[in-house]
Amino acid sequence: MNLVLVSRPFRSIVARDICVLDFLAPALGQLPCHPKSRRHASTTSSAIPSPEARPATTQNEPPKRQKPLSKEQRHFLDSALRVNQAGELAATLIYAAQTPPLLRTHPHLRSLMQHMYSQEAGHFSTFNELLARHRVRPTLMYPVWTVAATALGWGTAISGREAAMACTEAVETEIGTHYNGQVRVLLGWMREMEERGEEVGEEARELVGQLKKIRDEELEHLDTAVGEDARAAKGWPVLNTIIRGGCKGAIWVSERV
Repeated sequence: MNLVLVSRPFRSIVARDICVLDFLAPALGQLPCHPKSRRHASTTSSAIPSPEARPATTQNEPPKRQKPLSKEQRHFLDSALRVNQAGELAATLIYAAQTPPLLRTHPHLRSLMQHMYSQEAGHFSTFNELLARHRVRPTLMYPVWTVAATALGWGTAISGREAAMACTEAVETEIGTHYNGQVRVLLGWMREMEERGEEVGEEARELVGQLKKIRDEELEHLDTAVGEDARAAKGWPVLNTIIRGGCKGAIWVSERV
């Protein structure tokens, strides 16, 4: 079946622009026959097998069944796309807020910050498109997450390079885990569909591929942050616990509101 990722009727998707720093902008039938001779015509006709010559298995193979998503599956996809878009909004705002204070004291981080910001902006754009395509409303917590993410980015950046990287490590740990969970659920659905002889739509396979790619880039950011002395930040265990707890809470709320 074709996996259709549509849930509630679309009301409105309000486009929001993020304050993008200039130096952080992301690089973002039949074939025609010309019977010149009897020999040419004969060759052309012999290249098209008759129905009797085609494999019997192709003729007799029953079409795969198509089955719509259940209410629970539609709800899961609705929530997943909504929270993913909110998370990527927060990530772009964190990096945008961190960069100016960091570059004043650590100008060598310019290319690294631009790279991570560009990837997050790409993720945000992907989920904006998916929300619009599948008529999923954004979270109502948009204004709250905008303020919270900006404050978190700025606050950790003025506390030093290590604190900024500790923020990235904590956020990406939760985001990577979250994407992993979504991929497992979708792969489970696809496996069950194939076992029942149902068709898995190309749209579903594409979504899984997008989630895997985004997850891998988030985990790349995590590894980068650890390599940039994230765990050398003052009070790292407490900072890590607080930020991860905040991310878990934001995910829970965004899935529902």
